[in-house]
Amino acid sequence: MSRPLVSVFDLSNADAGASQTTLPAVMTAPIRHDIVHYVHNLMSKNRRHPYAVNSDAGMGTPAQSWGTGRAVSRIPRVPGGGTSRSGQGAFGNMCRGGRMFGQTKIWRRWHRKINVSQRRYAVASALAASALPALVLARGHRIEQVPEFPLVLDDSLNKVSRTKEAKSILEKFGAYADVEKSKESRKLKRGVGKTRNRRYTQRRGPLVVYDKSEGLHKGFRNLSGVEVTSVDNLNLLQLAPGGHLGRFIIWTKGAFDKLDSLFGTYEAGSTQKSGFHLPHGAMTNADLARIINSDEIQSLVRPAIKSRLVIPKKRNALKHKDVMLELNPYAEAAKARSAEKEKKNRENRKNEIKQRRQFAARKKAFHASAVKEGSVTF
Repeated sequence: MSRPLVSVFDLSNADAGASQTTLPAVMTAPIRHDIVHYVHNLMSKNRRHPYAVNSDAGMGTPAQSWGTGRAVSRIPRVPGGGTSRSGQGAFGNMCRGGRMFGQTKIWRRWHRKINVSQRRYAVASALAASALPALVLARGHRIEQVPEFPLVLDDSLNKVSRTKEAKSILEKFGAYADVEKSKESRKLKRGVGKTRNRRYTQRRGPLVVYDKSEGLHKGFRNLSGVEVTSVDNLNLLQLAPGGHLGRFIIWTKGAFDKLDSLFGTYEAGSTQKSGFHLPHGAMTNADLARIINSDEIQSLVRPAIKSRLVIPKKRNALKHKDVMLELNPYAEAAKARSAEKEKKNRENRKNEIKQRRQFAARKKAFHASAVKEGSVTF
């Protein structure tokens, strides 16, 4: 498998690479964000220090409950008299001066074991992500002026022991903008952590990776946000801070060339990590859309079905006459017969009411004539 070449820049000339070197195979490893996030989460727990409250805190009084029958709660109460403390509730987590609920213990499971293969896979993914400018930019680094990615400088960088020289080198290769961004992001934290040796929060800047330091760590250690590490001690907490891929890394040539012996290639395993082989991607070509639309695949698949079965929307037969006639052809005749019957009933009802009114009128006229004639004697 052929790998592309990477320019190795001379410290005196940032415009063109002085030489070239082969891209390490680990830079083409699969990028697995899920594994990186999982391993980072476990590794970050291994720096915690055990803490706990005093097991006797809140229990330093011979309090006893007053029992029932005194119209007060049965919480233990401080004995004695002559002071406001006597009679106060004690021991409970709801009481002033009482113990906390579920006291913390130092034998909590603070640290986590991490599978070695997973840890190495995560480091390989983080290194591969650091070679992609899109992921580095997405993480927030200022790399717009960096001439090439990954950025590899010659081994004379190992002898840079003055901060002034280190700053000029970063400015020459367009990396100092990231240092300034990190310096400006330094802000006070919220909460009580300000008094517990974690007063500030700050974004990460570039990571300088070397093979053999001849004063390099002294030159870069005073630049805000810049971290320095050996290629033999690559740490996921530095390669993917916060579990986020895409750390901006500046390599020396010796460190860059040593990656093949540390992580191996796709032809040979690692010489320094026992039994480790670079992970292979599940697909040689991850462009799934291009594969599906290729002529080779499209010539084998069946043509797309253009006409599909359309299920009509259900219509209420009580509201739509045509639907009712489809379900019941006799519906129209039944409806006409019902209307005719209703019409006949209305006529019969009118005739009945007319007859009743005529009878009432005759009854009323008879009564009036009878009253007019007066009483009748026999």
